[in-house]
Amino acid sequence: MINQLQDYNPSGVGEINGNLLGLPFDYESAKLIVFGVPWEVTVSYGAGTANGPQRILEASTQLDLFDFDRPDGWKQGIFMVEIPEDILEKNKYYRTLAAKIIERLAQGKKISDTPDLTPVLIEINHACQQVNQWLFDSCQQAINNGKRVAVIGGDHSSPLGFFQALAAKYPNYGILHIDAHADLRDAYEGFEFSHASIMFNAMKIPQISKLVQVGLRDISHDEVQMINTSDGRIIAYYDPAIKQKLYSGTTWIDLCQEIINNLPEYVYVSFDADGLDPKLCPSTGTPVPGGLELEQTFCLFRELVNSGRKIIGFDICEVGDGEWDGNVGARVVYKLANLMDLSAQNTEFRKS
Repeated sequence: MINQLQDYNPSGVGEINGNLLGLPFDYESAKLIVFGVPWEVTVSYGAGTANGPQRILEASTQLDLFDFDRPDGWKQGIFMVEIPEDILEKNKYYRTLAAKIIERLAQGKKISDTPDLTPVLIEINHACQQVNQWLFDSCQQAINNGKRVAVIGGDHSSPLGFFQALAAKYPNYGILHIDAHADLRDAYEGFEFSHASIMFNAMKIPQISKLVQVGLRDISHDEVQMINTSDGRIIAYYDPAIKQKLYSGTTWIDLCQEIINNLPEYVYVSFDADGLDPKLCPSTGTPVPGGLELEQTFCLFRELVNSGRKIIGFDICEVGDGEWDGNVGARVVYKLANLMDLSAQNTEFRKS
């Protein structure tokens, strides 16, 4: 590996070697380990996000490696573990079963009507829990080995096991959540680990002291009530309100700093692609008009690092099964990888 790095040209053609960006790292030599979770069993609208990890991997070799925030960020070592084929196969099987439940509910019928789909629902919830456990074990092992970790979903239910692994290490951390949706539904459509329930489930983790949501624009009454009655544990920056402030002359930088001031020292970034303007993620599962520009989100993340906070992990989810979606998703992964590395260096500098 050392010889490979000596011979590696970061300005060369991206090598298709099975690793993100074609980088010459393996599990041992990389500081950042990336897990792909090809899972979208509970998606309730468009499908295809289970292929998001593969799309990002394929598109990543087209990216140039100079990063304006961390020009040599690639040197930290980034390695993407092989996408689990068995999870992808299980996803296809359980997705078919889940579709029957979703169709039943859309017809205004009960799951318990004939034929009774209750056992099917129990089976699906168990399968989702198994994926959560696999990710928890994988992330905890990497963290215990001194690695930083990132996750590429799948739908937004994907990173729950990672949240739990971080909770075993950090007694107090916050989530900066980019999304069109609040994902605060309690077992949406009966699925305990629904993509629409990821932040509801996150709020069950006591170590997560703060959830700051940015870009919300498609939300239910119950979710708004949960936010309003959370005693400040959940703070929402709704997309219409963001736009109104920007149209009124508030600068995005000032708004970013306001958003970040709500977060504790350690921050996890959870990025749903549909938080962006749909032109950037046209194949995402539940696109919503409006949203953020890519550079807007990068500015927010940059200000997060500039504030002295430490990024302890991140995910990018709901990337659709399209070449353009993969391209944008790969840029999110690389930017957050570099900013997380930068935040770690800043923390070490302050301690010294």
